[in-house]
Amino acid sequence: MNPTQTTAWHQLSDHAQALAPRHMRELFAADPARPRHFRTKACGILLDYSKNRLNDDTLRHLVALADECDLRSHIRAMFDGEAINGTEGRAVLHTALRAQGDCQVLVDGEDVIPAIRGVRERVNAFARQVRSGAWKGHSGESISDVVNIGIGGSDLGPYMVCEALRPYADGPRVHFVSNVDSLHLTQTLATLDPARTLFVIASKTFTTLETLTNARSARAWLVAAGGEAAVARHFVAVSTNAEKVAQFGIDPANMFGFWDWVGGRYSLWSAIGLPIAISIGPQRFDEMLAGAFAMDQHFRTAPLAENLPVLLGLIGLWCVDFLGASSHAIAPYNQTLHRLPAFLQQLDMESNGKRVRADGSEVDYATGPVIWGEPGTNGQHAFFQLLHQGTAMIPVDFILALAQPGQKEPHRTSQIANCLAQSAALMLGKTEGEVRAEMSARGATEAAIEALLAHRVFPGNRPSNTLLLDDLSPRTLGALLALYEHKVFVQGSIWGINSFDQWGVELGKQLASGLEERLRGASAPACDASTEALLAYIAER
Repeated sequence: MNPTQTTAWHQLSDHAQALAPRHMRELFAADPARPRHFRTKACGILLDYSKNRLNDDTLRHLVALADECDLRSHIRAMFDGEAINGTEGRAVLHTALRAQGDCQVLVDGEDVIPAIRGVRERVNAFARQVRSGAWKGHSGESISDVVNIGIGGSDLGPYMVCEALRPYADGPRVHFVSNVDSLHLTQTLATLDPARTLFVIASKTFTTLETLTNARSARAWLVAAGGEAAVARHFVAVSTNAEKVAQFGIDPANMFGFWDWVGGRYSLWSAIGLPIAISIGPQRFDEMLAGAFAMDQHFRTAPLAENLPVLLGLIGLWCVDFLGASSHAIAPYNQTLHRLPAFLQQLDMESNGKRVRADGSEVDYATGPVIWGEPGTNGQHAFFQLLHQGTAMIPVDFILALAQPGQKEPHRTSQIANCLAQSAALMLGKTEGEVRAEMSARGATEAAIEALLAHRVFPGNRPSNTLLLDDLSPRTLGALLALYEHKVFVQGSIWGINSFDQWGVELGKQLASGLEERLRGASAPACDASTEALLAYIAER
């Protein structure tokens, strides 16, 4: 449906205009209980959303919008295995990958839980073999390094998790290669021993151009050192294409499958997570699944006004469609979460970067924002200037785990202080009066004050969410990732778009295939004039 035709949407439009003149300083002054009122906690995660341009009326209208757009029915349909990915005729069941206990999830009348658990048991058994040294390479040596070769969801998810949980890593070293630039692979392999290196080729169809290019080069590197017979002991696949896996030289017995109802950006919970299980161990991987499942249950059952994914989604929609935000920054303050912004870029932008609704009609309102970010203290010395004093209003998610193995003082205290200070500064800003008083107290002349006054004023009133994690354990990380998955689903449901296809990715792939043939000297259809000119320039060099 078109959300702009709902009563709640019109009420929100009027409400946004009425609320616009009010600064958040005023909202906090008017409601001393605001910091306690605009927060909720579940699954080890506290969401403080008090530093947003909203009040009780805003939330009431947003929840009414969710109800008018039938969000609850959409949630049930996803968890029940209905084919909510309409353009591809598929169910969307990454949630089934982490289902716990005695449950049943039907797809086309078949319970998929036994198959999911069968693959998980195979993944866990193989991970244990590699971690224990029982899996031997071609020359009889154990594995010291694992190189995952994939791209998109076959890289971003497992890479992000392995980095986030690095303090728990007690298995072989895990490396990730995604870029088709040969330097990414060659620099990764430069210090590795072929006799002790295992490659995981992650490609659902085993046809992805970038992944197969890197995989063939890795194969040549291994064969040069150990011969053709080494391939079977040093390569495994996460794929659904047994024929092509076998053609590559990988024993299909060492292929771990998944299903078409698992989108790439939602696949880290599947066999795509094999590098995670090897790095931190199957037990901790299972703990991460359990944390995600706990968030799934919260999402399914909590009232909308107390539901973390729903609140995060509704507040984001409020900022995009009613306050004019076109991008959203992610600022994790734990260094091991440094790949989280990149992961969330794909999760959000590939899901909700859509210009047509699920029924094919064109939208006439904003959908997914640009997602970007960096670890917080690095970002403070890079892009926070724009957040504080730029012309664009950019909401920020501040993410901080309060406990993590290996944290030390005084670093931890500084980490917490910086995170809290930045969110406070974005909200409060600094008025002309405050700047005058501050400069005057430091002995500045009136002329100096006037010269610098405009430059040192901060408008404030810039929204942010603060997510405080009890810890950065596998379980809490699982809950955090599921929280963001469901946030994206909430927004897509209300915008009336299909969050689970990605046709926009295909056009560039198709054109690249033809261009690659041209660059290799084969005949292929001509391109546009600009691309032809670039090809000619490259050919000359």
